[in-house]
Amino acid sequence: MKGTAVTSINFKKQTIRAISSIFFFGFTYILLIILAIGLTILCGFAGIMLIKFKPTFFTLMIGLGLVSMGLLTIIFLLKFLAQKHTVDRSHLIEITALQEPDLFEFIQEIVKETNTSFPKRIYLSNDVNAAVFYDSTFWSMFLPIKKDLQIGLGLVNSVSQEEFKAVLAHEFGHFSQRTMKIGSYVYNVNRVIYNMLYNNDSYMELAQKWANTSSYFSIFVNGAVKIVVGIQWILQKVYTVVNLSYMSLSREMEFHADEVAARITGSRPLITSLLRLDLAHHSYQTVLGYYDAKINEAVQTKNLYDQQFDVMNFLAVANKLPFKQNLPQVDIQHLSRYNKSKLVIKDQWASHPSTIDRVAALKKLKIDTNRNNDNTAWVLFSDPDNLQHQLTEHVFSTVEYSKEGTFINSNEFMAEFSSRYNESSFNDLFNGYYDNRNPLTGKALNDLKIEEKDLKFYFDQLFNIEVIDLIYTCSSLEADIAFIKQIYERTVEVKSFDYDGNRYTPEECSELIANLEKEAQRLKAEITKNDKCIYLYFKQRSAQLGRLDEFEKHALLYNETDLEYGIREKMYIDMVNASRFIYETTSFVEIEQKILDLKKLETIFKLELEKMSNSTIVQLELNGTIGEDIHKYLSNDLVYFKRPKYDEEALDIMMKGINCYQILLSKTMLKVKKDYLNFMAALVVLKETELESANR
Repeated sequence: MKGTAVTSINFKKQTIRAISSIFFFGFTYILLIILAIGLTILCGFAGIMLIKFKPTFFTLMIGLGLVSMGLLTIIFLLKFLAQKHTVDRSHLIEITALQEPDLFEFIQEIVKETNTSFPKRIYLSNDVNAAVFYDSTFWSMFLPIKKDLQIGLGLVNSVSQEEFKAVLAHEFGHFSQRTMKIGSYVYNVNRVIYNMLYNNDSYMELAQKWANTSSYFSIFVNGAVKIVVGIQWILQKVYTVVNLSYMSLSREMEFHADEVAARITGSRPLITSLLRLDLAHHSYQTVLGYYDAKINEAVQTKNLYDQQFDVMNFLAVANKLPFKQNLPQVDIQHLSRYNKSKLVIKDQWASHPSTIDRVAALKKLKIDTNRNNDNTAWVLFSDPDNLQHQLTEHVFSTVEYSKEGTFINSNEFMAEFSSRYNESSFNDLFNGYYDNRNPLTGKALNDLKIEEKDLKFYFDQLFNIEVIDLIYTCSSLEADIAFIKQIYERTVEVKSFDYDGNRYTPEECSELIANLEKEAQRLKAEITKNDKCIYLYFKQRSAQLGRLDEFEKHALLYNETDLEYGIREKMYIDMVNASRFIYETTSFVEIEQKILDLKKLETIFKLELEKMSNSTIVQLELNGTIGEDIHKYLSNDLVYFKRPKYDEEALDIMMKGINCYQILLSKTMLKVKKDYLNFMAALVVLKETELESANR
């Protein structure tokens, strides 16, 4: 059958493990039930005998208390039978075949090819994903349950029609074969144990009500609670075993569902959609983040999805990604460009394999259906604009605004977004070299000696891809060293791991760490040499153009700002830590003492904030609310506490002032760095005729 995937050896292995874990839970649970029933019978017998021996009110209450202790234990073990897990649908909009006939016909085709049943209901959400879900109880393991389908418009907005089909086929692929049913069994067993470990509010409320009935009963309720704690300790151990099996099986189920999808659409549509979804999700979150920051101004839009699409394509262009049918094409090289780690640890607790692993598995399948439907997925919907407006309105309806809203369109949004992006980005000439690195500063400027063999005389030598890779390799190596140290110190529990193709145990980490630290030092030395070459190159270039004084002024200002940044950042951290007590329960005397300490620190803090706000570097940043917040904070001697309560308005002014300090600190550093790099870039792009003219 077309949508039938071959069950892999590893899938069978994890299925056997999962089945074993279910039997392990079943055996443990039945044993606990038998013991609980035995306890109840024993308690009941003891209570009856006690009443028979001496029938008084006291013995009657003790007898009832003993019986209740046993019953409460059994209720705890059986309460999950009545529990129902209901998926929250408040953020979803249901659609019907009458509203979306093409979409329903499209889904019917996928259902037929995957050999599964049509969804009970189909919902739209604002997310960048799709999911099959259902309300479940314990009995869902044994009774047929109709599933619902959720389609995120953020996903539809980011894929072609064929990619959309591949994503939905993957979701239906989870339920298309009987072998996949094991996953639902393990999932439900997981939920049963989780329920008994963590969802106990109603049970504790019942126990408390019974305890409040009589002081006699409270003693036996406490006894039942202690027994329940013991049961939970046992179940915690069982949960670890079952959950590990579930996670391992879940990873194999993802590969399995991928293969189901690939046999319907071919490997490529799922690969291209998987590689693009991180960018699509980041773009959507970027748009939401923009409007989150504008809540106080009540700025909204009527269509989030136009803006998500524009941001996605803007970022794709900025990262030099190719396009096909107006959709960016992300490849593995781009996805892994910034991750040069050689550390491989099998994450037992991950329920999904990485995108890179999924893509590798899909490529191995080499399934090609020769279908190439690159139309946008929106062609399946009757009125895309209306749906986008509905879901957008639904998103903003959950926000409470203090004033009437202002709506902006996509052009206005992109104008501000692109302006902000360009403000925080550096010239493309540097090829991303300074994205996570700063120009040469400090002591290194006083020691510019470099061997002749290491000198670089051409711009392309300074910022080529090999040099950029050196930076990311060093960064990944430092992260690897930090993590391996955690393994060595046993703060991270790992039995073994692979590094650069070799297997290591925690005991063997010491020598590996020493070797990696040597390599890290070598890479840092290479990068520092390159930084020196960059400085010398631009110093020489500016001298040739008669602009050496300007270059040295930029370099000096950047160096001074960098030194100040360290001092000012520490002051910001100290201020945040000194005000943390506000969020803690503290005595009046302690509050007053801490406020005295805070005020001493605040005096210096305000001086630095005033100094930054008066600087010509960031004057434009002081327009609007930032300038107002700084003025309120600096111009008032605020009283934060007067018995018996804090002054919330004063605290709000202070917190806004602290936040403004951090913003100005970052903006100052960014502005000086950007001006310095822009000056350097300008030296590069000057025409040769200008250079010749300057030399004459």
